[in-house]
This record gives sequence, C-alpha cells and structure tokens, in this order.
Amino acid sequence: MIGCLDVDANALIEKVAEKLEEMKIEKPDFVSYAKSGAHTERPPAQKNFWYLRCASVMRQAYSRGNVGTQRLRRHYGGRKNRGVKPERHMPAGGSLIRKAFQSLEKAGLMKKSEKEGRVLTGAGRKLLDQTAREVSKSA
Repeated sequence: MIGCLDVDANALIEKVAEKLEEMKIEKPDFVSYAKSGAHTERPPAQKNFWYLRCASVMRQAYSRGNVGTQRLRRHYGGRKNRGVKPERHMPAGGSLIRKAFQSLEKAGLMKKSEKEGRVLTGAGRKLLDQTAREVSKSA
C-alpha cells in the first residue's frame, strides 16, 4: 500500500494543489500581493501559490501529526538578507498559514486537535493517499 510519504513530495503537492483548486478552496484576497514572510523580498510569483501552500500544509500535517501555526512558521521561514550583517533565519508569516488552516477546515480536510494545533481528518488523509497512488502510477 503506497502512502503519502512514499512518493516524491513535489509531485504529490502539485497534484493535490490541482485537486484543491478543483474543490474551490476559499482563497483570501491578499494572497496574490502579500509577501509570505519577512525573509522574502517579493510576493509569490506562482499563480497557484495558495493551493500549493494548502497542499504543503496538508502534507506536513500528515507527516507530523499535530501541527500548529508556530511550527509551520519555522518550517516555511527562510534566510533573511540583512545587508552587511550576517544572515538570520526569519519565520514565515503566520496569517497565511492560519488562513490555510481555516480554509481546509471549511472544506472538511482538517480539524482542530483536542490539545492544540490541527490534524487531518479522514477525508484529508484519503485525499493525500489516493493522490499518492496516482502519482506513483504515473511515475
């Protein structure tokens, strides 16, 4: 049985993003012109950035179990160019991650955990596993 972690992550995320776009996951207005964090210089250039980020959040929840905004801010953060000073790691913006959680909750793919953070629902796991099977067959 092939699972989400058995296939190439980039191929899986692209395929899941296409499916999320077909499901018409709610996309905030600010996504197309806001930076994804303090470490970036420009807003995302990809047209389907929102769906790629939602698919990536789902995969992170699949592999880590319980995920929260703070953990994913560290994951999606990056190196900040500070000019002459040494570079430092800066976390990604939390608003984008929070909105992704909320959109996926409305679609029924994620839910709030009993403790803290969020976890995938059965429908979310099923979507990732089915897509992983499709990706493994096409590869």
